[in-house]
Parts: sequence; structure tokens; C-alpha cells
Amino acid sequence: MNSAFHKILVVVAAVLVLTSGLCALSSAQQQPQQIRTPRQTRLPQNPDFSKLEIQTLKVQGNVQLLAGAGANIAVQSGGDGVLLVDTGYEQMGAKTLAAIRKISEKPIRTIINTTLADDHTGANGPLVKAGFINQAGPGLGGRPNEAMLFGHNNLLRLMTEIGEAKISTDRWPPNTYPGNQRDFYMNDEPVVMLHVSNATTSGDTMVWFRKSDVIATGDILDETSFPYIDLAHGGSVSGVIEGLNQLLDLMVPKHLQEGGTMVIPGHGRIGDEHDVLEYRDMVTIVRDRVQNAIKKGMTLAQVKAVKPSYTYEYEPRFNRNPAWTAEMFVEAIYKSLSSSK
Repeated sequence: MNSAFHKILVVVAAVLVLTSGLCALSSAQQQPQQIRTPRQTRLPQNPDFSKLEIQTLKVQGNVQLLAGAGANIAVQSGGDGVLLVDTGYEQMGAKTLAAIRKISEKPIRTIINTTLADDHTGANGPLVKAGFINQAGPGLGGRPNEAMLFGHNNLLRLMTEIGEAKISTDRWPPNTYPGNQRDFYMNDEPVVMLHVSNATTSGDTMVWFRKSDVIATGDILDETSFPYIDLAHGGSVSGVIEGLNQLLDLMVPKHLQEGGTMVIPGHGRIGDEHDVLEYRDMVTIVRDRVQNAIKKGMTLAQVKAVKPSYTYEYEPRFNRNPAWTAEMFVEAIYKSLSSSK
């Protein structure tokens, strides 16, 4: 009896182990694929570019993300060629091009800039020259046969005002659009350039890949920092909030807001509607606190001296950029709101 009972126990144990293994396999197969994300920290202020590497991440549809070249770079690829949103630092141009070639051997046809900063536009020149519009020969009207570089009218105006001594002319977009938007068709989907007025600067653009359901936001959304507000070049806190609201209007979440429309921020991880909503609410709450202080007649020095600070609960996550601190963010909000009175 003992021997028979022992055999029964062994058989039961084997069945339980097999069943457990099958359940675990089934559960793993049913788990939704997690979106991989780049590191949420920015590059250091003076990076050693020779040591930096570029990470390629699939977003969805035709769109991938290159992280590590400066600002995030969106890459849309297909039968028509390659479209880039932003180009990163000039010093990372060769590595960026190598990463693009791993995605597609098709030519770079179009580049769109979302904003003014060096980490978004630095490699415009080499990447424009690496692409071409036509299969062979010169471009239309004898122009160079190279990729088309787009930006908003105001972006070109800002670059020309700053001047070629600080921003080389090969970074200036020769193809611009006025007003609120411009659209075209590439790689079997509509691509919409949307002007974000007076946000980070006066010349910002979001890029919406409608079929892929992906939006490249530029710096109005930054998962590593408080949003940068360049007051000297037309930026404002009201413009940032309006831009984030515009972004939310375009987004449609999946069940419980996990998935659906995805965003590529200026820096940091890929996000969905809930991430944008939290970021918009953060900016709005801090704006309202500063606005109330202004109504009470508080000076900028008094606002900065408030303890706890107006950004205290958000600082562990967003106060990690030494070039744009929480104090700088609050000061920009104060000046933005004071100048609009």
C-alpha cells in the first residue's frame, strides 16, 4: 500500500507541475507586450559624445523612436522613404544616420523640426545632405537633391533673428508653413504638422502620424523635466498649457487609458493620454499657484522664497535638469503671467 500510495503521489505531483507550467505559459502569452522606454534622464550638460549610444524603440505603426542623440527623434519609414522629426545634436549626426540605416535603407525624404533648441536641430545639416528627394539628378530648379527640411514660419524667423553666427544656415528650414497646420501623405498615412503657438517658443510644431496614431510633441511635453519656456523667443506658460490641451484633444485612449494614441515627448519615455493629462495638470497647478501669488502682490523674490515651494511635490520627478530647474520654471511662469497682464 505504501508503494502504491507513493506512486499516486508522484503522479499527482507531476500533473500539478505540468498544469502549473501550462498556466504560466498561457498567462505569459496573454500578457500585452510592454512598450520599451528609453532612460528618463537627460544627457549631461556637456556630454562626451564619443561615449553616447543611440537606442531604437518601436512605438507603433510606421513610427520608431531614436533616443540618446539629444532630443527624441521620431522616425517614420515605409515604401516612400524616411521621415524624421528632429535631428538631435550635430555631434551625434553620424551615429543617428547609422541608427536610421538599421531601420530602413530608403532615402531620408523629409525632416520636420518641432522647436528651436540645439538638441532638436543640431544635425539638420548633415541629415538633410544625407537624404534626397529624387531618385537621381539635381532637384527642381537646380536645387540640391537632398531631403526637405520643414518648420513653422516663426521658427525660420527666430533662427534668422538669432543669426548665422549662432545657428548655421544649414539648420534653417527652407520649407515653412504659415498658420495652424500643414498636412501631406507619406508612407501610406497622413502626416499633420500642427503649430503650437507661443509655447516653448513662438515657432513650435507637433507632428501627428494619423494612421500610426503617434504624435511627436516637441518640448511642450518633457518626461524628464518641467517644460522649458523660452521667454526671449516667444514662449509662455499659457501657450504650453494650450498646447497640452490641444494634444489631449487629439488623443484617444485604449481601455483604462493604457495604449491608444501614443506620444513621443521632447525627452524621456513614450507616453499615452494619462501621461499627458498628468503633465498638463502639473503645469496648470503650478501656474495657478504663481497666478494667485501675483494677485496678492507678491514679488518674484517672495515667490521663490515660499516654503514649501510651489513645485515641491513634483520636484522628485521633474527637477533633474540642472539647465532648467524648478526655480527657473517658476520664474519663467511669473514673468510670463506678469507680462500678459
